[in-house]
Amino acid sequence: MRRLAIAAAILALVAGAAYYVYRHFLAQGDPGYVIIGYGPWTLESSLVILAGALTLAFILFYAIIRLVIHALRLPRILRQRGGRRRSRQSQEALITGLIESAEGNWEKAEKTLIRHAADSGVPLINYLTAARAAHSRGAAEQRDEYLKLAHEAMPEAEIAIGLTRAELQLSDKQFDQALESLSQLNRIAPTHAAVLRLLHQAYAQMEDWEGLRNLIPSLHTNKVMMEAEIKLLETETYSALLKQHAEARDAARLKKLWENIPAHIRKAPGIETLYFAAMIDAGAGLEIEPAVRASLDREWNQTVLVLYGCIQAPDAGQQLAQAEKWLVRHGNDAVLLRVLGKLAVRARQIEPALRYLDQSLELEPSVEACQLMGDLLLEQNETAAACACFRRGLLLASNEVIAQIDQNPRGESEPAGLETETPD
Repeated sequence: MRRLAIAAAILALVAGAAYYVYRHFLAQGDPGYVIIGYGPWTLESSLVILAGALTLAFILFYAIIRLVIHALRLPRILRQRGGRRRSRQSQEALITGLIESAEGNWEKAEKTLIRHAADSGVPLINYLTAARAAHSRGAAEQRDEYLKLAHEAMPEAEIAIGLTRAELQLSDKQFDQALESLSQLNRIAPTHAAVLRLLHQAYAQMEDWEGLRNLIPSLHTNKVMMEAEIKLLETETYSALLKQHAEARDAARLKKLWENIPAHIRKAPGIETLYFAAMIDAGAGLEIEPAVRASLDREWNQTVLVLYGCIQAPDAGQQLAQAEKWLVRHGNDAVLLRVLGKLAVRARQIEPALRYLDQSLELEPSVEACQLMGDLLLEQNETAAACACFRRGLLLASNEVIAQIDQNPRGESEPAGLETETPD
């Protein structure tokens, strides 16, 4: 439109100039005379007619030139118009594909996105969205093909493509493949928050606690998680590692792991108790006996107290004497009295054992106290009293089972937490 306006202005200017010349000569009364000769040819005309003819020739020449130029540009113009039309169609297809994908029409979304991906200004979005659609309908091979096409279309978007691949692999529980993809991305961008976050998810779902332990410093340094989340993750990770090492019953590995646990995690509720239980179960109770006593002196904990009673010391009498010091502050603690009774039995101090167990049963009856008391009475040939203790213990045990069934009638699992087994 702008070019047409310029051409019209030029033509108007030329026509105006010709008209001005014509009026000038007309006013003079002499239109002028022109003769042009070339060889045997001669052209005679007035100046006005020649000027008009030249003007007309110029206009015709200009029109022909414009027509030729337009004809030469026509293929490019048609290509540009076709490209704009295809680009517009691809944008519409992208929007349609995203809507279809959001509505769960995976197959339709996939076809729409791929059909116009080549004409899209951002083919990466088409391919990645199509890959998610293929994944959602269970077509893993097609998903991987679309991701490959995405990489060919935009090799510089390797991080985005790799994250999508790993996320979909995790969703499909392809943990080994996802970890391989994420490890490669981590080598390329070791501080990328999204890569670290997906690595955390992969290790957590695989229950690879050692991997999580090595990843935690990066999560903390790059602020991928909040401080409270990091501390919770550290607690869960080291708890799981302690349980894992406890299954192997390797006291040396347990001790080495404990030494590498950060001090603030050792103070977390249940961590120290878990370590004590694992060491006792591994046969290294005597090695941690001073630490257990120090823990009880620092903070009274009945679970740790029970674990203290599970430590097999060479001198049971000395262990009993150590535990009796706690009676000054916790004389009415039924668990302490039960542990003292257990230690007294082990030290073969029958009278104190009967006294402690009897006091414990008066304060808070328990299955273990009934069993210990029954065994002692049986040794003393008090069969009737022993049977009564055993009967009482069985009744307590059955009541505990019934209470658990009432609390969880459908047999659903309890919330995850620290469960410390107390070895005998």
